[in-house]
Amino acid sequence: MRKDRTGEQLAPPVVLGEKKSGEEENMAEQRTSQERKSFEEFGLRPEILRAVAEKNYTTPTPIQEKAIPFVLEGKDLLGCAQTGTGKTAAFALPILHRLQETPWKGRGRRPIRTLVLTPTRELASQIAESFGAYGRHTGLRHAIVFGGVSQHPQAQALKRGIDILVATPGRLLDLMSQGLVNLRTVETFVLDEADRMLDMGFIHDIRRIIDQLPGKRQTLFFSATMPGEIKGLADSILRDPVRVAVTPVATPAEAVAQQVHFVEKMEKIALLKHLLDGPSVKNALVFTRTKHGADKVTKQLERHNVRAEAIHGNKSQNAREKALGNFKRGRTRVLVATDIAARGLDIAYLSHVINFDLPNESESYVHRIGRTGRAGASGIALSFCSFEERPFLAGIERLIRKHLPVAEGHPYRSARNPGSPTDLDPRRANGVPALSMIRADELFRPGRMDAFPGRSDGRPGRPRRESKWGAGSESRKKGNREAEHRRHAR
Repeated sequence: MRKDRTGEQLAPPVVLGEKKSGEEENMAEQRTSQERKSFEEFGLRPEILRAVAEKNYTTPTPIQEKAIPFVLEGKDLLGCAQTGTGKTAAFALPILHRLQETPWKGRGRRPIRTLVLTPTRELASQIAESFGAYGRHTGLRHAIVFGGVSQHPQAQALKRGIDILVATPGRLLDLMSQGLVNLRTVETFVLDEADRMLDMGFIHDIRRIIDQLPGKRQTLFFSATMPGEIKGLADSILRDPVRVAVTPVATPAEAVAQQVHFVEKMEKIALLKHLLDGPSVKNALVFTRTKHGADKVTKQLERHNVRAEAIHGNKSQNAREKALGNFKRGRTRVLVATDIAARGLDIAYLSHVINFDLPNESESYVHRIGRTGRAGASGIALSFCSFEERPFLAGIERLIRKHLPVAEGHPYRSARNPGSPTDLDPRRANGVPALSMIRADELFRPGRMDAFPGRSDGRPGRPRRESKWGAGSESRKKGNREAEHRRHAR
């Protein structure tokens, strides 16, 4: 995969709803970076181009090349693009241009003319930093609001007047309820990482915020995936949108070498310590499934004299920023995180991503490992897979359409045979075929109920309606109730 000097992958852009022939795709893939547009060709204002040059950006990424002209024209846009594709600049650069072209000339406090809504504090901070960097020569003002910190500095910035507001939903609604934020002057609304918003339960908050926006506005909608509810939301707020899509979620970065370690759950921490004892892991972002798990892994590593910190939703914003800063500066070797860090974290020179727990949502795997192999560098993604997680591995392999290489030589390899390779046909994602990584004799071994193949979604465990007492339990319960009634009748 080609990369430009910004480190972004130059995959050929595709318009949603259209299919290209193989010949067209090959021709698009053969385009060199010299054939791409330069930022000057978009007609951006000189002060914005100056900031772009200072960032050493030379050629736009596919999402930028497709989106910027339409945003400059004031059109609504539906973009399917994951983190790491350059989509922040795809909307920030044309927004800054449009704000400069039509400056506010009123008196008093500046009104909010652009609202960017994003799911996490980390992503909000990065978007705000990008607006600051790209708009440093424009004189435009921006502010960021999110929870977990005192609202006083945020309220003061709003009172001074701003042109651009970057916000997370919860804190924004709090400030709106206090009368500190008026969205009736918003000209451009950006909803970023919409599918992540859905995962985090923000869908109702988003609708409440949208109700306060003016009907006449430009809306830019970005999402890495397009589940039904997200598509419905997009259809309800966009007007005749332009649709663009690049780098589908099922495409891991090609610069990332992937490997899976079969290991039992109780020996995962020993395997992690073993890997960290080697010289190849310069720094590592370790993913766990739960907040408690992140804290537990961090404490165990610290007892092993490995400098580690945790970052998850229960940490205060100051603690999260401090942990992330220490990791970026090399003061901490290991950052342990939940999936809240899977999107939006931009960490240069990250040597390893380690999935201590496999994600139960296959798409999260691609977002996790995308934290390494950035900016033209190579990276390594290692995944620990216990017996109970083998169905999750099967789902991941179906999504990325490849089998992950298996690490053979580590001292904690599970003694259980992994069974047949995953059937990569995505149509077999549900039911018993999803357990193709598990041997039949393991499934039906007496006393082993955690791998019972009865759930409709293919995950291990009993069906929810199944009684733990097995067949015949209902008749026994009925007989016991009848006997109890007879005793009372006497």
